[in-house]
Amino acid sequence: MAGGDKAALARALARLERAPEAADTLALLDAAFRAPKGQVVGVTGPPGVGKSTLLGALIRKLRAHGRSVGVIAVDPSSRRSGGALLGDRVRLLSDPDDSGIFVRSMAARDRLGGLAEMTVAGMVLMRAVYDVVLIETVGVGQSETDVAGVADTVLFCVQPGSGDSLQFMKAGIVEIPDVAAITKADTGAPADRALSDLNGALSLNDDADDSRWQARCLKLSAETGAGLDDLIAALDAHQAWLAQDGRLAAHRAAQAEQWLVEALRDRHGREGLKRLGKVTLGQGESPFSRLSELAAKL
Repeated sequence: MAGGDKAALARALARLERAPEAADTLALLDAAFRAPKGQVVGVTGPPGVGKSTLLGALIRKLRAHGRSVGVIAVDPSSRRSGGALLGDRVRLLSDPDDSGIFVRSMAARDRLGGLAEMTVAGMVLMRAVYDVVLIETVGVGQSETDVAGVADTVLFCVQPGSGDSLQFMKAGIVEIPDVAAITKADTGAPADRALSDLNGALSLNDDADDSRWQARCLKLSAETGAGLDDLIAALDAHQAWLAQDGRLAAHRAAQAEQWLVEALRDRHGREGLKRLGKVTLGQGESPFSRLSELAAKL
């Protein structure tokens, strides 16, 4: 799997869904957690903003830059089967014969956060294999911000003329994006107005702390390719910022601990968490085996 074998990764993900608590599954997840390779980018925004089209264009651009790409596309669920409704839509926008691309759809089921239950584990496996891991969420809203608990960098997409930037402010997620992009920049004046609105919205989160990352706003068009190089440059700039002063390691450690606490709460409720007391992870400790250990105590 470490060599980018798509079939091996597909088998590993199938094993993860079939037997998440098995000893060999936990060993694989622990090994992958300790060997992160790639940058994880969460792509979020309202339904219809063009996230999937953007992903297709971004994948092609990243491949042209020589980077391997893993994609987790979180879809709405079928009420009948529980499976992903939109399925392999991103696969249609990328070359299935390209060994440097791997696309996996996951069903959100009853998760309100815009992510599937297995997203974190799947991300950890892909992160150990690919240069860039893209996670597309179902949508965005007040309760749909947990992509920030999974990704290194969050890309928020806004469609011109839709008022999404104002809704974005109302939803209370102004601190979530690291990069914000106006899609369909070829619309001209509406895209310019949307960019101005978005800059205004994000400026509300600015402060005098120079150590904080200041979100970058830009325009792009997936249809023409305009702005995609600027987008990649902005994503890279945020990753470079995270790499300074141990920020990335601290960020990922906090995410792992948060995932562990939420997984325990989902399985055993608040009373179970109360019985365990304060739940923490040691430096570099994988949350997957730790979850199994703590769950066994309960």
